[in-house]
Amino acid sequence: MSILAEEIVEEWLNRQGYFTIRGVKLGVDEIDILAIKLVGKDVECRHIEITASMRPVSYISKVPKESQKKGRAANSIKRSPVELHQGVNEWVEKKFGKKKKLELMNKLWPGKWSKELVINVVKSQEEIELFRSHGIDIIHLKDIVKSIANDKGVIESACGADFLDLIQMAK
Repeated sequence: MSILAEEIVEEWLNRQGYFTIRGVKLGVDEIDILAIKLVGKDVECRHIEITASMRPVSYISKVPKESQKKGRAANSIKRSPVELHQGVNEWVEKKFGKKKKLELMNKLWPGKWSKELVINVVKSQEEIELFRSHGIDIIHLKDIVKSIANDKGVIESACGADFLDLIQMAK
């Protein structure tokens, strides 16, 4: 589902006039989507991560590494509030704070990059609020699909148009 969701998000961004890079590999790390768009004399830069589960069984973040070293399963659903906070902190650092990711984005365009997370169905609204507290904008995948169906963008379609046409056929 994740790759399909990435394609939908990239199509949405392209239709809004963003130039995108999807699936940037940096060793064992990856950036889902980087998007850049000229807006007047400014450049809007977006770093977007995507998690699009249909039937989540756990949190988006993992159990903190310290707890995993003590034998806890990485995806354990049982977490204390402290473990949830620490797991979110580690996830945010991994996805948005890694030095090599920040260096790459600075090479592509020096300046401020947004931090965004596209979600579908989630197990914990509390976890989503913790992501927001880190300055991460939350976007719902269903809102992106609706936007594509209802709005004419700068570009009428891009590489993900065929997939979206199939979704519309199902309606």
